[in-house]
Amino acid sequence: MNLFVFFIFFLIVLISCYSYGFFFYSYFRKNLNLDVEYCLLLSLLFLCLLSYLTHFFIPHNYFHNSIIFIIGIILFIYYYITNQKNFLKELKLIIFLSIILSIALIIFKTHDDFPYYHFPYTYYLTQENIIFGIGSINHGFRTTSSIFYLNSIFYLPIIEFFSFQFGAILFYLSAVYIFLIQIQKDFQNKIFDFIFYLKLFSLAFILIFFYRISEHGTDRTAQIFIFLLFIELFSLFRKNSKFNEFISKFFILLALIISLKSFYILYLLSVIPIYFFIKKKNLMNSFKLLLKNLSFQFFIVLFFLVLLVNLSNSGCLIYPVSFTCFPFLDWSLGNEASYMNNWYELWSKGGANPNIRVENSDEYIKGFNWVLNWMDGYFFNKVSDFLLGLIFLIILFHLIFKSKLKKKISIRNHIILTLIILLILFFEWFYNHPSLRYGGYSVIALLLFIPSSINLSRNIKTKNFKNKISFFVIISMIIFFGRNIDRVINENKKYNYKPIIDAKYRLDNNHFRIDKYLNDKKKVLFECKMNKILNCNFSDTITMYKKNKYYFLKKND
Repeated sequence: MNLFVFFIFFLIVLISCYSYGFFFYSYFRKNLNLDVEYCLLLSLLFLCLLSYLTHFFIPHNYFHNSIIFIIGIILFIYYYITNQKNFLKELKLIIFLSIILSIALIIFKTHDDFPYYHFPYTYYLTQENIIFGIGSINHGFRTTSSIFYLNSIFYLPIIEFFSFQFGAILFYLSAVYIFLIQIQKDFQNKIFDFIFYLKLFSLAFILIFFYRISEHGTDRTAQIFIFLLFIELFSLFRKNSKFNEFISKFFILLALIISLKSFYILYLLSVIPIYFFIKKKNLMNSFKLLLKNLSFQFFIVLFFLVLLVNLSNSGCLIYPVSFTCFPFLDWSLGNEASYMNNWYELWSKGGANPNIRVENSDEYIKGFNWVLNWMDGYFFNKVSDFLLGLIFLIILFHLIFKSKLKKKISIRNHIILTLIILLILFFEWFYNHPSLRYGGYSVIALLLFIPSSINLSRNIKTKNFKNKISFFVIISMIIFFGRNIDRVINENKKYNYKPIIDAKYRLDNNHFRIDKYLNDKKKVLFECKMNKILNCNFSDTITMYKKNKYYFLKKND
């Protein structure tokens, strides 16, 4: 599969996905009230929801997925022929941006967790309908992520499973596009408050710091949307903001954040400022508007499906939070939840790695016993470099946008409240799982960017302000493109990777081990049934049985 074929499939997927979003944007205006730049993200939310739902009944094979994208192409042809307002204009801009960002799709070395559970889980979705207790096989299968479910529907003829990075780049493309359009709108409307600068900061951050798509996994994509979530939250308090539009955008983002990583359910705290807004504005009909809103309905359904899939995988609503487990379920892994929760905490606090593990781990993770070791082993290797990068970015912003003339601004209560919520989230992150990948990137960056944005908003705009904005956006794009070019060159030297001839990433038998294991278990189960043998696989650590057309996996005591 050469690079040309690879990109053609990506464009087909992109066009089809966007057409779904435009369909909802066009035909559900009364129940949506959404800005057009959110169309692509809305379609990805819908496809995640659809993927979760259909997996309870059928695998996401070629037939299932081809139907989804054929419908998307039919929608595209319809909108193209009828020349629907905004459709072609927005799609052209998205395709142009995708051409710039698509360099990130050229990947040979994947995420460290890709062979462990990212690929096996996604491939499992394409081969099987839901199997209860699948988490018994692999720790990574005990929780779910919408990125796996989205990627599974990109399993198509010819491109096969080499499209399992499409989800990350489509999410990334959606976020960058939203930032660019909103920055442009603010400039045209001459709105240069701290939210405007926060959008610039966030765009620069994700282009410069999150440039490597293969490292996004289930964590960084959600953190990109956390930036957008808080920006939309602040924008609610702008003059002339529309509550209906805010609801649509807010719940799209919140649904994706929680479904990408279940423990981001903590970000439900972000609804607190909304409550105070409703109370202040005396919006008595807000609850009725909320129930009618399509984005909110998608959020509720997806949230329920995520919990249901988690329950079917591990017997816990949110693994490894032990009090959410149901020990009476035959496949429940609740007896391991506390141990695994401590293990994740130990790992994130620098007490364990592939080469070493501290003695008396239970005592190590208590209180702040771990801080000194974490500082020595993690802070001064990763967090310090990250902070230096943020500080450099902030200084650069102030140098570019500095002005001798200043204006007075007041910090409103909702800003203080939101900062308090961020501080709570930061403390929870630091105390329980202080690894940047577990939410640290976004919460630390926001705590630094918001005060910096407030300070920058005091500047009186100069005549060349537009040129400064354009310069900063273009430089961020160039850095993104340049770092990815450098990455591809290094992969070519190190692995003899030649994407023009063969654009596929590296796979081996290890990636397919879960599928092979399931097929072997099914074969044993079939032979048992044919020979009327009871408990013929009891000697194995995991027993498979079938009930009401569904397979179950149970760990043996």
